[in-house]
Amino acid sequence: MDAATAVEDFPEAEFDFRPAPDAMTFREAARHILDAGDVLSGLLLAGEPDFSAPEVRPKMKTHTRALPPDVDARTLAGALRESVEQCAARFAGQSDEFFAQIITRFDGQKLTRLEMLQFIKEHELTHRAHLFLCLRMKGIVPATTRRRMAQQAGR
Repeated sequence: MDAATAVEDFPEAEFDFRPAPDAMTFREAARHILDAGDVLSGLLLAGEPDFSAPEVRPKMKTHTRALPPDVDARTLAGALRESVEQCAARFAGQSDEFFAQIITRFDGQKLTRLEMLQFIKEHELTHRAHLFLCLRMKGIVPATTRRRMAQQAGR
């Protein structure tokens, strides 16, 4: 949910802020978090055994949300929250056997579905760091830091 909070905290008028010439804009990074999470989780939950297979590429579109390229902050934050809630509920309903199954990642690496779920989370964390960098560059303290500071102040 911290990515959604970052989207809410960032000035919407500056959503196309790019921290470096070759980096994604804030909006692009937030949208990438949403799309990659939906696609990778969707494929995983659909039982896809081989993410490297050519026929997987067209299946990706079935797991993306129909949002415009210039999606506004409220809609994007809501979609990020909804995605986390929906995916978490669906993953919670899976068996231990489901998570133990071996699949092939898009780069050919063999791993369990549980390891792929961890990869999806690590991917989100990487791009969330980009959002937090943009926040910091605009003088905004990310929600995770605000929570930690509030806990320390309460001690």
